[in-house]
Amino acid sequence: MYKFKYKGFGIKKNFKTLLKELNKILLNENEVINSLKRNYKYNYSKELIKKLKNYKTFQLVGMGGSILGSKAIYEFLKKKIKKKIIFFDDLDESLENKLNKDRVLNIIISKSGNTLETISNANLLLNKKSSNLFITEKNNNPLRSLAKKLKADIVDHNNYIGGRYSVLSEVGMIPSELIGLNEKKFKQYNNLIKNNKFINILLDSVASTLYLYKKGKSNSVILNYDSRSENLFKWYQQLIAESLGKKSKGILPIISNVPKDNHSTMQLFLDGKKNNFFTFFFTHEKNSKKIIKKNLPEKLYFLNNQTINSIKYAQKKASEKVFLKKKIPFRSFEVFNRDENTLGELFTFFILETILLGRALKVNPYDQPAVELIKKQTKFYLSKK
Repeated sequence: MYKFKYKGFGIKKNFKTLLKELNKILLNENEVINSLKRNYKYNYSKELIKKLKNYKTFQLVGMGGSILGSKAIYEFLKKKIKKKIIFFDDLDESLENKLNKDRVLNIIISKSGNTLETISNANLLLNKKSSNLFITEKNNNPLRSLAKKLKADIVDHNNYIGGRYSVLSEVGMIPSELIGLNEKKFKQYNNLIKNNKFINILLDSVASTLYLYKKGKSNSVILNYDSRSENLFKWYQQLIAESLGKKSKGILPIISNVPKDNHSTMQLFLDGKKNNFFTFFFTHEKNSKKIIKKNLPEKLYFLNNQTINSIKYAQKKASEKVFLKKKIPFRSFEVFNRDENTLGELFTFFILETILLGRALKVNPYDQPAVELIKKQTKFYLSKK
């Protein structure tokens, strides 16, 4: 049984065509699909993990899909993690103020080995005190050459898995293992594809999204009630935008952190232009802090003994009720356990959903040709100096 509760858009659609396409995707067994499985063969050994697991602090350097999956995992499961990861995923003038002077392991990730931002940040981070692990493709790329020069550990990035799909491959699982998480528990694919209920919600989500997209609703707004899932949806944002944004098609994922945004963008969502569809995302917390009567105004005594989580849940249910009255399309996810299994199921769901949407929209969900143009042009400008 899957680990989250799903409520669909309520749009009745025929799934037969989509089911055939999903079966083709699953039977094709490309490396992205294989990485979701328990028997996926990693390009690293358990001996490497044993060698490096004694570090308490890690500096993870990458861009986009090379780092967003690990950020999502670390933030979502942070309460059970005793080690520390510092993430470097942007060009930042104040980077030197964030450097950790303790004994650290730098994990430097770039599939191509040519990512300018990653190489620039690594240049500032590398020092004699730190140890280094590089994850990059097995070819003579600049990052691999640097790793060899430093006599650092190198893990081969799977050539057939793009960054945004790499969370359950070496890219996401090495950092997870090093901070004490169980990589096997993330691998829920084998159970999920045998679960008819899971397959039905996947098909329902894709069919409804396609229906809404054809009706001109191309903005997918995630109403996120869990602050520790923000990076999960930044990962999802890249996954959807980069996979589907081609041939003048695509869906724009927008992250809205609620209830904070109830006091800013919610007015627009409720009464503005009707080109959005919504995803409510909520995580039930077991040890949420309670409100005490002592510091409450008399008219708000009904808040006594309510938890922060229960207040947010009431706001979610109230918002859904208003959305229903206004006939605004939405789906809902509720999570009950904050663990590797749940996160693995969410990763699997969103990856399969994205690939299936790409096939239905007749775009290649695996490439990103336009982004490559900017990379080439940037190198052209820098090489002229």
